[in-house]
Amino acid sequence: MLRVTNQESKARGSRRFATVRLFTRNKTALFGAAVLLFFIVVALGAPLIATHRPADMDPSLRLNKPNAVYFFGTDRFGRDLYSRVVYGSRISLGVGLSVVASTTILGALLGLLAGYFRSVDEILMRILDGLMAFPGIILMITIMAVLGSNLFNVILALTVVYTPRMARVVRSAVMVQREMTYVEAARAAGAGDLRILLWHIPRNCVAPVIIQATMIFAYSVLSESSLSFLGVGVPPEIPSWGNLLSDGKVFLRRAPWITIFPGLTIAACVLALNTLGDGLRDILDPRIRKKKI
Repeated sequence: MLRVTNQESKARGSRRFATVRLFTRNKTALFGAAVLLFFIVVALGAPLIATHRPADMDPSLRLNKPNAVYFFGTDRFGRDLYSRVVYGSRISLGVGLSVVASTTILGALLGLLAGYFRSVDEILMRILDGLMAFPGIILMITIMAVLGSNLFNVILALTVVYTPRMARVVRSAVMVQREMTYVEAARAAGAGDLRILLWHIPRNCVAPVIIQATMIFAYSVLSESSLSFLGVGVPPEIPSWGNLLSDGKVFLRRAPWITIFPGLTIAACVLALNTLGDGLRDILDPRIRKKKI
């Protein structure tokens, strides 16, 4: 028994080493991870990186072009746009991380139940299909109109919209794993449905969950920006990338930098998340792994 355990431990260590090696050789994943790490560092170190306080106003400096003091220029109230973009990364990335955490927990739970228990599958999937039938942006705007504009409600609205996507991915993976030999062996060894459902199967469904989580992260950053741009997301006094875009739409011809810099920031963040997701898919896909190892 001890020998088998040691062999299993060595096999897992070998697989982890192979995964790390593939990650370091995958330029797409490395690029996405590096850019995302940069944004996370900016968000965490905002008080140190920002040159001004984001709410400070100086009407005499309104709509100043980018210069040595105000790197991204100023907005219509004379606020430093660079500092507001830096602090806005906290809101946009915070919303993205919160939505990823909530959708992963709820989606994994619903997907496990639907994929493992056939009697529950029809009920849960029809409810989730009903949610997915609504266009995402319309459903989000409806939820925000009912609940009101604040940060928690933005996270709640995005969680409602994106949880069905995670649940369907987990359900598909569980339906495959449910028929595998190791599940039959676990049952033969006396393991109950609860142990199989919470211990054996989830360990083999990690790869698709990670890939889907990166996609949801990107969608959440875009959706939060869209809601704030439309005026139904984060309150206007809170600097977020979507609010900065909304502030600049009136001055697009006179002061295009108010829109350009937040827009480029959103594009860079979403591109990083998408490339990271594509790279992780190549690394974690068993068929591609066999070719590259």
